[in-house]
Amino acid sequence: MSSRTTWPDRIAAATVWTAAVLVTSIFLWLLTDLTLKGVAHLSPQFLTAPTEDAGRGGGIGPILVSTLLILLVAISASVVVGGPAALLLAEFSPAETRFGHWVRRSVDVLAGMPSIVFGLFGNALFCKLLGLRFSILAGGLTLACMILPLFIRITEEGFRAVPAAYRQAAAALALSRSTTIFRILLPAALPALAVGLVLGIGRALAETAALIFTSGYVDRMPESLYDSGRSLSVHIYDLSMNVPGGDGKACASALVLILVLLGLNVGTAWLAEYWRRRGHLA
Repeated sequence: MSSRTTWPDRIAAATVWTAAVLVTSIFLWLLTDLTLKGVAHLSPQFLTAPTEDAGRGGGIGPILVSTLLILLVAISASVVVGGPAALLLAEFSPAETRFGHWVRRSVDVLAGMPSIVFGLFGNALFCKLLGLRFSILAGGLTLACMILPLFIRITEEGFRAVPAAYRQAAAALALSRSTTIFRILLPAALPALAVGLVLGIGRALAETAALIFTSGYVDRMPESLYDSGRSLSVHIYDLSMNVPGGDGKACASALVLILVLLGLNVGTAWLAEYWRRRGHLA
């Protein structure tokens, strides 16, 4: 009897470990390849100097600034719009209602939409109709549209995962709906909000097609959100595909992109944990 129950467990454990080792190995392989080809180009000057000779010379200072500004716009718009939308779906619109059903189906369809479609949409709406032209603001708002479906669904599930006892205790204490949301539900759902934000940031950082049509190719230092700016992903694509001899700089830029993503992930997780503890202490 023990052998019958042990072998399935061992097979399942071996499968899980194999998958984990495979994923980790692929990541380490890619990271090692990028490091070997790009580490020689990394330096403080590379991070701050302007781009020269179509990317063969100089650094990525203006491109790094443009990328962070695009991310700032995308994250701000996603949180401002996605947070209330997720709260509406989780707390005020049950899944069985017609409104909730159609909103969720719309979000699911948007989550699977190709990035090139978002790029064309952003170009038509933000660049042309709203008159933003090729700009950091247009690129950030387009990325926000891409982040929103994933962010809304994950945050909604985070609100739904909060135990019903929390809501019942708040009702027993005669707390208002707003107090219950901001002092009880929101702190408890912060880990899910952070996960949705981190996954959205990961997609936004790696996006190329949508930004080519909205933020543009310009590699100079932006002076405002209305200036055109080249993101790191677009810069990597341009160096590897259109610039002869740009592979080394492309690998170095990819390493910087990974480090930026890692730093944002760690920072977001720390902020979520800090807010969660502060909410519990309050």
